[in-house]
Amino acid sequence: MFDDFGFITTLIAIVAFLFARKARNEVRVLNARLNAFEAAAAAAPISAAPATPRTTDAPEVAAVPAASRVADSAPTLQPDAPQASAAKPTTTSMPAAATTAPAGPGFEERIGTRWVVWVGGLTLALGGFFMVRYSIEAGLLGPGVRVLLGGLFALALLLAGEWSRRNESLSTIAPLPIANIPAILTAAGTATAFATVYAAYALYDFLVPATAFILLGIVAMATMAAALLHGPALAGLGVAAAFVTPVLVSSDRPDFWALYLYLAVVTGAAFGLARIRLWRWLALTTIVFAILWTLPGLDEGLKHVGPNSFHVLAGFLLASLLVVCGFLYGPPAEAGRIEPISSGALSAYLLGGMLVALSSFHSDIGMTTFGLLVAGTLFVAWYAQAATAAVGVAAGFVALVFLEWAVSGNPDMLVLPGGPLAGIGASPIEGSVTLHLVSAAIFAAGFGLLGFLAQGRSVAAIIPVIWAGAATFVPLALLIALYARIAHLDRSIPFAILAVLIAAAFAAATEMLSKRQTRPGLAIATALFATGTLGALALALTFALEKGWLTIALSLMAWGTAWISMQRPIPFLRWLAAILAATLVARMAWEPRVVGDLVGTTPIFNWLLWGYGVPALSFWGASILLRRRGDDAPLRMVESAAILFTVLLAFLQIRHFIHGGDIYRDTAGLVEVGLQVCVALAMAIGLERLRIRTGSIVHNVSALLLTLFAGAATVGGLLLWENPMLRTHDVGGLVFNELLLGYAIPAVLALLLSYAVAGRRVAKWANTIAGFALVLALAYVSLQVRRFYHGPVLSRGITSDAEQYTYSLAWLAFGVVLLGVGVMFNSQRARLASAIVIALTIVKAFLVDMSVLTGVYRALSFMCLGLVLVAIGWLYQRILFSRRMVPPAAPIAEA
Repeated sequence: MFDDFGFITTLIAIVAFLFARKARNEVRVLNARLNAFEAAAAAAPISAAPATPRTTDAPEVAAVPAASRVADSAPTLQPDAPQASAAKPTTTSMPAAATTAPAGPGFEERIGTRWVVWVGGLTLALGGFFMVRYSIEAGLLGPGVRVLLGGLFALALLLAGEWSRRNESLSTIAPLPIANIPAILTAAGTATAFATVYAAYALYDFLVPATAFILLGIVAMATMAAALLHGPALAGLGVAAAFVTPVLVSSDRPDFWALYLYLAVVTGAAFGLARIRLWRWLALTTIVFAILWTLPGLDEGLKHVGPNSFHVLAGFLLASLLVVCGFLYGPPAEAGRIEPISSGALSAYLLGGMLVALSSFHSDIGMTTFGLLVAGTLFVAWYAQAATAAVGVAAGFVALVFLEWAVSGNPDMLVLPGGPLAGIGASPIEGSVTLHLVSAAIFAAGFGLLGFLAQGRSVAAIIPVIWAGAATFVPLALLIALYARIAHLDRSIPFAILAVLIAAAFAAATEMLSKRQTRPGLAIATALFATGTLGALALALTFALEKGWLTIALSLMAWGTAWISMQRPIPFLRWLAAILAATLVARMAWEPRVVGDLVGTTPIFNWLLWGYGVPALSFWGASILLRRRGDDAPLRMVESAAILFTVLLAFLQIRHFIHGGDIYRDTAGLVEVGLQVCVALAMAIGLERLRIRTGSIVHNVSALLLTLFAGAATVGGLLLWENPMLRTHDVGGLVFNELLLGYAIPAVLALLLSYAVAGRRVAKWANTIAGFALVLALAYVSLQVRRFYHGPVLSRGITSDAEQYTYSLAWLAFGVVLLGVGVMFNSQRARLASAIVIALTIVKAFLVDMSVLTGVYRALSFMCLGLVLVAIGWLYQRILFSRRMVPPAAPIAEA
């Protein structure tokens, strides 16, 4: 609780100043408009007199003062409407100002009749609170006198409010119902009465709890009755003041039992008023205030778990009785419709119960309170379908409580083979484990049984679907939490048997539901129970086998879910398969080795093959099944997971093989980069072929991304970072060496990829890929020549004239081979590549060979180059150009 609340008065002053500042700027405009309106109304009978015959009602209208005539124009002229319609010549000349309804309240009227009154009432209440506080701090009066004066002040405000309400007809502002002076005075009186009773009990111990409860109940009932007479203004101010009272009237020795007893009375009164007047806003405001008052005692752990538990239980009971539609005293409900306030009220108190359980470190009281709230939610929602959404919220909160217990606990003490040491005492967590085991069994049985029995009880599909979803989710979530806490994610045959029993129960439910007649939501519920069967079987495999089998089990579950979606076309099942795929992706991001250090060093046949290969195969199968019913977001998620797992399988297997099982090695090599480039290019070729058949945007984008990766790895890895010319590295044998894997094979694959995209993508994309193929091939030829002269380490030694000449000769021969291929297969692309290589050879001859080579090597270089160029010219003239058909001559007759 807080002691200094001067900011409240400061805030009120600032708001009042802003209102006054804005009002001053509009007063002149409002006065001008009012004067013009009154002048027009006063002149209306005069202007209409020549055209209107004198009637008996005319003197009455003229005799009414201008201000009253404007205010009463609508009720005065309404009875004369039939007569005016009968006298057609006179009705056409009646001015519009005398027949139109009065305009709404202006800005000045709102300030003078509403805001000033509201601020005044709030100021009266604050004045009473601060007077009590001042008397406490200054010691002016004794505790008894303070309480007496507070009670008298509250009584005076209540009497004034009632007197003003009864004499409201005598006030000059009687026609203005927006002047809620009686309601404001009554609200200030009830708030002061609340504060007085609470101070007499909590501060001065004048009242025992029973007396305080009775007095607070009387004040609450009086407030509710007064709100029935005065309207929502009193209800809003009274409830707000009642909830803020414990903050304003503070104490150095807070008593949480007294606080929550007081709040229970206030909550009950507010809920009762909201039920009688059907004020949804009041119920919602009360729920928000009540949940906020749960927070003060949570930061002290077990100290206030009892009062906090009472607070949420009492609020939940009151909300169930008075707020939930269709249950006991709640408002009437529409069949098959989920009402937000009903479900939200129960969900809010479930949140409070979960916070109590977590803040008390899963104590017996906290867990019992949370269990009672969950059981109450199921009971209320069973009879009131308006609160069915709270069932799903309860299922989620149950899973969160147990998962938090599994994560925050100390699992090492649970897996000690010998248990607690003899003579030391029982295990400090024995009771906690027992309590959670019993609670989990009750929760799983309750959600599962009620979820099955709820099928066919509603005219709307959403009701049984929520019950079925909770029935399948809660047992599986609790099973995972208990397994993580007790078995420490190790093999556990008892948990595997338990998972098989749950799968059998879900399978039996699926079989029985599938034989029933069609009812709303039955098909979706049946599919959910079938999916729960697959999930429980997957968990059974996980518990009985090693850790990595969880990945395999979940992936197979995604395939099974896709197959079920083919049998029962339910959109939720498609999303479930996508969610499972996303879950596996997140799991692999957390530990890419699947089973950690147990992945081993065996090439290929290791846990990477099972951990990535089986999911990849499963997701490919699921995508094929899902595609049969259309292309949507779940299908694209599953396809993305299939491609991702396939790529990761290949890349990680390469790293595993190269580095002896260490996939986290911070270095790479020429072979690894070359193999990854080969894999990326090969997969890009496959995806380019596949996207033509499927038209999938995922296949399209994945092919582009793999191609870009291969290009980046080629430039940054093969040509720069891992280039054996730039770093000391042994490339291996003379012919079968690392250069073959790093440059030759990638060049061939890049060439095949360029042909795969030719004509199906823009020409620049295919030409760019072909250019990379040419660069890799030329790099391989050059590096192979250096390997012949320098041995396996290419970065050592100087370049001799013979080596320099061999480069020119090899380039020239490579260009000739490309030209021959282009001529043989009539490939313009190959001939262009040949021209590029030969052009590079010419440039090298004139820029390098001419200045570096000496003697016979220089002569041979230019001689060979010249002969080749002449031969190429002859080839183009005799073979390529001769193939051009001569256009036929024009007929002689036409000439």
